[in-house]
Amino acid sequence: MNAATPKPDQDIAARQRRLAVLARTDRSRLEAVWEGLADKPAFRRLKVPETGLAMIRARAGGVGQRFNLGEMTVTRCVVALDDSGNMGVGYVPGRDTRKAELVALFDAMALDPARLPQIERDLICPSEAGLAAGRAARAARVAATKVDFFTMVRGED
Repeated sequence: MNAATPKPDQDIAARQRRLAVLARTDRSRLEAVWEGLADKPAFRRLKVPETGLAMIRARAGGVGQRFNLGEMTVTRCVVALDDSGNMGVGYVPGRDTRKAELVALFDAMALDPARLPQIERDLICPSEAGLAAGRAARAARVAATKVDFFTMVRGED
């Protein structure tokens, strides 16, 4: 493996990042980028979009013992591109079957080194920036309601 070839764990981390961003991106944004593609790839559905439940697990305080928090509706889809054979997966919260299919399509397209720069430039980076801005705005609204409690020292020793 030369220096230009990414290591498998780097590929996995990059794909996980892309899938996380895609799953959180609005469907309208995904549709707009899909419609804007000049060369939409032909594809076949290996798993048609289907909706089910996933158990959400949590830890008390983030470090304690795990417990089942509850169930969440999730929709998944798996596609394969006809030209390259790349398989893409899409898992999204909720029941939006079209969004799951679009996520799977963009995932499969991003596995092609020739298409990856365009996907990153047109979809992933702008979506990531928008998601970060949304988090910052929510954090600012929450910070505005912060109450600092302090102990007043009385004049007596």
